[in-house]
Amino acid sequence: MDPTPALLDPRRAAEIAARFAGARVVVLGDLMVDRFLWGSVSRISPEAPVPVVRVERESASLGGAGNVARNVVALGGEAVPVGLHGQDDGGALLSRLFSEAGIGIQGLLPVAGRPTTIKTRIVAHHQHVVRFDREEDGPIDDGVVQGLKTRALAALQSASALVISDYEKGALSAELLEGVLPEAARRGLPVVVDPKIRLMPHYHPVTVITPNIREAAEASGTRLRTDADLETAGRLLLGRLGCPWLLITRGERGMLLLSADGTSLTVPTRAREIFDVSGAGDTVVATLALALAAGATMPEAVVLSNLAAGVVVGKLGTASLTRAELLDACSLR
Repeated sequence: MDPTPALLDPRRAAEIAARFAGARVVVLGDLMVDRFLWGSVSRISPEAPVPVVRVERESASLGGAGNVARNVVALGGEAVPVGLHGQDDGGALLSRLFSEAGIGIQGLLPVAGRPTTIKTRIVAHHQHVVRFDREEDGPIDDGVVQGLKTRALAALQSASALVISDYEKGALSAELLEGVLPEAARRGLPVVVDPKIRLMPHYHPVTVITPNIREAAEASGTRLRTDADLETAGRLLLGRLGCPWLLITRGERGMLLLSADGTSLTVPTRAREIFDVSGAGDTVVATLALALAAGATMPEAVVLSNLAAGVVVGKLGTASLTRAELLDACSLR
């Protein structure tokens, strides 16, 4: 049964979405550029058994933590990204993309000698052919950690919520999280974490952590064959992490929300057709943070996030959605 009518009636959903405009979300994490080369294939290369893509156009968009910020703004909120980039052409492009999206760049820290992370995807006939990445994912030095901490703490002074967007590209560290998360908790801010395994022990204190099913299996050290296995693994993770909520995203099978008090909620996917899952996790955490900042309960925020993800996977490329599209998905318009 679709839980949306029971958990989120149309009037309540509209009230929550209307308050997105008053929410200021700090997004701390790995900033990147997503480049796309769009084309077509009509032959195989004579040099190797690979397709020859005739490139017809190029595009670039904010990726990683930048895409979280872009989703926040597209939904009507204000985003403050905090992260690093190289002193290179990629960094200039990243800054320009933020400015074009109406997002301030005061939280961005340029770092000499470290390239801006750029993921380049070649797409032909709506299918990914190959992806190549330009990045440096090693640890950052103490001075850069301090610079990010200073920017994050300044941004939290007027924040409504905090998102930690971990793509394991080096911007986040135990030291940075230990310097920022307690302050967010002291201010009573909802904190949403899109995690990676390496820093799992350091996401504390936070409100909700959102691993995908593969990350949940790896972090819990269990094999997930059944729904019962998934809930068992989730309960194990909740105990280890000490957070009140865990949201496991399951792709085409929807989401599983677990709380520390023992309750659970399964939310089926609402995607009509899946074209591209790039950035769907960014949409989930952006919507979660906005909804919680707007006064939604966690189950209400999860239902909205699930609907939002169902919209963006129906788009090609790293996508976001507007508040109007979200309301359409809620059948409110």
